[in-house]
Amino acid sequence: MHTNELGSGERYDIEALTAIEPQRSIFITLPNPHPDTDYVITNTIHEFTSLCPVTGQPDFAVFTIETTPDALLIELKSLKLYMLSYRNRGVFHEAVTGMIAKDIIAAIAPRFLRVTGDFTIRGGISTKVVFEHKKA
Repeated sequence: MHTNELGSGERYDIEALTAIEPQRSIFITLPNPHPDTDYVITNTIHEFTSLCPVTGQPDFAVFTIETTPDALLIELKSLKLYMLSYRNRGVFHEAVTGMIAKDIIAAIAPRFLRVTGDFTIRGGISTKVVFEHKKA
């Protein structure tokens, strides 16, 4: 499904986003304009939400994605829609952080990737999950 079919502007079809499987198919990739150079792209998603699979209550997090690309990059609107696709999914903090990292690895095979999920306090405990990958 092309991202334009999912809505535009401030109104996205959350149900359609949640139904997409595999989720990484939301990603649109672009060629790296500097494949001969190592550099870091940092994307920060400030309004990530998913659902607690036990209580059904919303979980909120700030995700930071640091990538040293190889041949491909992820187009930003598709990254936004991908992250939005978790909004109605019940998933644990550790699981969602790993899923995001593995989907990025599958989509663009970066030289280096660090995905950090910094979840808001729940029950007096804050959680930060960091997933790292280095290309062999």
